[in-house]
Amino acid sequence: MINALFTGATGMRAQQLQLDTISNNLANVNTAGFKKNRVQFEDLFYQEIRAVGAQTIDGGQVPSGIQVGLGVIAVSNQKIFTQGSLHETGNDLDLAIEGRGFFQVTRGGETFYTRAGAFTRDADGFIVTQNGDRLQPEFTIPQETVTLSIGTNGIMEAKNAAQEIIASGQLTIHRFVNPGGLRAEGGNLFRTTQASGEPVEANPGTEGAGLILQRFIEVSNVDVTEELTNLIITQRAFEMNSKSVQTADQLLEVANTLKR
Repeated sequence: MINALFTGATGMRAQQLQLDTISNNLANVNTAGFKKNRVQFEDLFYQEIRAVGAQTIDGGQVPSGIQVGLGVIAVSNQKIFTQGSLHETGNDLDLAIEGRGFFQVTRGGETFYTRAGAFTRDADGFIVTQNGDRLQPEFTIPQETVTLSIGTNGIMEAKNAAQEIIASGQLTIHRFVNPGGLRAEGGNLFRTTQASGEPVEANPGTEGAGLILQRFIEVSNVDVTEELTNLIITQRAFEMNSKSVQTADQLLEVANTLKR
């Protein structure tokens, strides 16, 4: 059987995954705090027909052997945590992190991390995400609050009409040794894994944790032009791999008709 049939098929599968990834990136181009994915590939095993350095009849050595590759496989679909652009909104509870770091939130007793800082206030005065996940450390905004200020260092102050501080707190952010090892859970949330390492809590502006920017939102780091270019490359790569499968099939057809 011609190996090109299966080799071309691995290439088609790989480009299909690439297409799925690009489609997801483009679909989330307006998702706050979204981080794009990048697929990494590596070549598969090689069929060795003639070993490199094999001894010849005259006692010499073969300078280069014969190896035929058996295709490609995807080894990772990595999140790229580059900084997204910052968009000013004017909303007091819109927060962005400039630099490394994540907000910590809780849902159903579990801890998650996010870069999406489009927060709001629930009926109890707690700062929550759009899905109701509470920002940690918890901070209650009193009902009589007129202005809420959150400094770049994470210090939160709620003031009444007389501009008196009626509540204050310290917002911390978390960073990871390997943020690419975080597991995406949907809803702009990430979960820690052994690959990501344990979160390191720090005050904004210390230990490389980044700064808090109030009334700003970090938008997606997806570059539409780059994704569209990759989309064209992926389409052409899929077509070329499918062509190799068709060509191998045609060769088999020729071989099958030799008997006639």
